[in-house]
Amino acid sequence: MEKESARSQTLAQLHERRKQVVRLYRQGTKIMQIVTMTGLSYPTVRGAIDLFEAGGWGAIRPAVRGRARGDGR
Repeated sequence: MEKESARSQTLAQLHERRKQVVRLYRQGTKIMQIVTMTGLSYPTVRGAIDLFEAGGWGAIRPAVRGRARGDGR
């Protein structure tokens, strides 16, 4: 599977990818197999798993990107 940039995905798509990673990991799939199956990088997969283990399902929800409105320059 070809790797794709996460910047071009919506927050909902990123959340689905992270949930897929966690589901595969909980089923006993090895991390490198998850990397191959999903097309995500190792640090991305490991990061999603670490977030889940630290804070559960709510922790893997991606945050809003960019600077907050009204921050100025």
